[in-house]
Amino acid sequence: MHDANHLEENQDPGVVVRKRRKGIYILPNLFTLAALFGGFYAIVMAINGRFDLAAAGVFCAMVLDSLDGRVARMTNTQSAFGEQMDSLSDMVSFGAAPALISYVWALKDLGRWGWIAAFVYCACAALRLARFNVNTAVVDKRYFQGLPSPAAAALVTGFIWLMNELEIPGPDVHWVMFGLALYAGLTMVTNVPFYSFKDIQMKRSVPFAVIVAIALAIAVINIHPPTVLFSVFVVYGFSGYVVYAWRRTKGQQTSVISTSTDEPDERGLHK
Repeated sequence: MHDANHLEENQDPGVVVRKRRKGIYILPNLFTLAALFGGFYAIVMAINGRFDLAAAGVFCAMVLDSLDGRVARMTNTQSAFGEQMDSLSDMVSFGAAPALISYVWALKDLGRWGWIAAFVYCACAALRLARFNVNTAVVDKRYFQGLPSPAAAALVTGFIWLMNELEIPGPDVHWVMFGLALYAGLTMVTNVPFYSFKDIQMKRSVPFAVIVAIALAIAVINIHPPTVLFSVFVVYGFSGYVVYAWRRTKGQQTSVISTSTDEPDERGLHK
């Protein structure tokens, strides 16, 4: 302290000492901004009646959202700013965008029931993201607590994409869209565990058969992307309840979250 004071006293009074500014890591935030653009693009395309492009925008946002965190960890550029930016981007791309797309496509024909379903989905996405941000102790990081918002968005927009490819107009299936929006929204805020795939290490070597399986999966997706992708997310969207039931029958703890920063211990609340 005395040395620091001595240096400050001996400094030339005419010299202005500038503090080093804290910068923002550009690489991971570029992916986040691109994902945000995907959600915004999806909303604009839905307003213009191009629901196929709207669904594609949400799916592109999903891919970019899965990359920004990995890029940040690989380049050691994690930051609190990036975490908040990612959450805000997710709210637009996987909360507001699917709600608005589903409303414009089909739910508006249901009157107040339509916008109620769209709002429930949007509100549940916000609640899910807020809960994810405050949870600090994850019992098993291999699982999410509730359906992840990107998967919920894929359920909603994937259905719209598939119906659009089959040339089935939204008003013909508005009650199906109503039920799907409610299911996806409410499942986001449940305590049902969904596999997170976070234990898959991309840097590890894998058997040759895994590469062949990936190539076959890409080939299957290309047969008819709307059908295959929607089917995959339907299976994933119900898989959490299978895991939940299996854990209940085995007498295991069904919750994957134990504590949060603001609330007391919640271990007894997630059974």
